[in-house]
Amino acid sequence: MARADAPLQLPTGHPALSPNPPRALLPLLFVGVLMGALDLAIVGPALPAIKADLAMDDRQASVLFNAYVLLQMIGTPLLAKLSDRSGTRLAYMVAIGFFALGSLVVVVAYDPVTLYIGRALQGFGGGGILPVAAAVIAITVEPERRGPALGTLGAVFGLAFLLGPVLGGLLLPYGWHWLFLINLPISAVLGFGALRLLPSAPQPQRQPLDVAGIIALSVLLAALVYGLSVLDVQALGSSLAQWPTALSLLLVIVLVPVFWILEKRAVDPIVRPGLVASRPVAIAATISAGAGAIQSGAGFYPALAVSAIGVSASTAAWMLLPGVVLATIAAPVAGRLVNVLGVRTLILGGMALVVLSLLIYGLAPMSIPVFIVAGMIGSGGMASVMGAPLRIVVLDHCEPRERGSAQGLLSNFTSVGRLVGAAAVGAIAASFGGGGPGYQRAFVALSVLGLALAVLALVLRPAVKARAGAGVGTRQG
Repeated sequence: MARADAPLQLPTGHPALSPNPPRALLPLLFVGVLMGALDLAIVGPALPAIKADLAMDDRQASVLFNAYVLLQMIGTPLLAKLSDRSGTRLAYMVAIGFFALGSLVVVVAYDPVTLYIGRALQGFGGGGILPVAAAVIAITVEPERRGPALGTLGAVFGLAFLLGPVLGGLLLPYGWHWLFLINLPISAVLGFGALRLLPSAPQPQRQPLDVAGIIALSVLLAALVYGLSVLDVQALGSSLAQWPTALSLLLVIVLVPVFWILEKRAVDPIVRPGLVASRPVAIAATISAGAGAIQSGAGFYPALAVSAIGVSASTAAWMLLPGVVLATIAAPVAGRLVNVLGVRTLILGGMALVVLSLLIYGLAPMSIPVFIVAGMIGSGGMASVMGAPLRIVVLDHCEPRERGSAQGLLSNFTSVGRLVGAAAVGAIAASFGGGGPGYQRAFVALSVLGLALAVLALVLRPAVKARAGAGVGTRQG
């Protein structure tokens, strides 16, 4: 297991670390991640037009979301593993290829089923873009410069939130299909760029594919997504007693140890158990899941504004904009501070801001200025946690041959946290009568989770400075 101060061993066939990787490499990765993030941001504005065109009801529209989320969570570890086995070039091109194919299917969709298939293909490809991009940075960028590069990738999601409504407003008058058609030429350029710029693996691994692990993981994630999607948080007890929900969640409980056993026995597992058992990686994954749960609470901020302040839903959404702008700025800044302050300090500081934001939302009398300030504090803090710091912790404590898998693991823990967090916030709010008071109680509960994550971050290893010429060794404290 690589230590925080161990020299970096590059996988066979990868180029040596360079202080100056190809100038177009980082923009190539940035645009790929942005394309995937934009696809999530523009679906909301396009949904009314899609529902009207294909005669879809609200339940069918929810399937559209669940199909994407499920295949994204399956695609993330599989494509990340492909990058470890066969090189980041092939994995990135496969991810972009699936995403482009899904976009094409969505464009020609003539009924809801075809649309679901297209979104599922998009989700599978989109799930691999970010972890593979992070693995490329780990392979080609010196450790001292990884923070800014990973921080830039972290800023993409805030930028997508800003550009999504604008892009939707520009293209929707010409038809919702154009929102997905635009992905095709971008994907073609990305595929060509990946072929030219991304590192390859001339000697791909020949170990047998972990088919049993793939099947178990896919069924586990499908059961989790379905179980949470049919869970009625306003009638939690009766909903859990219904067999579709109960059976799905029971299947998750059973399959977790089954998947663990299969991975321990596999020659080349999808997720190496030793990686998860590593204390720094386990801490980073837990913080990632918890932060994902807290992030899910942001989806309820507009509902709080509507209920407690009395603004319209559209005004409430615009009130989030200053926080999104700040997060877009804070993510790359936090990346640049990794080698100055250390990941532990950044995570602690960021989580302290998140907790402060949640307490303001949960306890302070709501007004428009209070709402906006709380959003800015929380967004800046979350960007300091979820951008570069956690990904660097994982990179510093995984084997070079499993960088992609490690990044995929982190992404999936975040996704699971978001799913569980959304259900938990809804359940807590409903149990306190819903509306403003219910949401405020839920945000106080999330602040307690944030405090627990901050305490957990204290367990990260103390500061370790990189030696001259060392490959790893980012400051941990």
